[in-house]
Amino acid sequence: MGGTTLYNFLLTALIVIAILIVIAVMMQPTKTDDALGALSGGGANDLFAQQKSRGFEGFMQRVTVILGILFFAIALALVYLSSHK
Repeated sequence: MGGTTLYNFLLTALIVIAILIVIAVMMQPTKTDDALGALSGGGANDLFAQQKSRGFEGFMQRVTVILGILFFAIALALVYLSSHK
């Protein structure tokens, strides 16, 4: 019965993390002017320039990456648990 409880906990955590990922992606600032400049040729000089994100944008990118890693790890754990029932 302990395995079922762990499975249910991980499944609930996976659903919560999925919702948090959607919220985190929706909260990220858009980069439409960067994409438009790259497509129109206006931003050709800084097309390959890598700028480190700072402030809120950088924070949201880190949160999204961490949530994605957690989502992947929990999904793998659920697959393992379901195959060893």
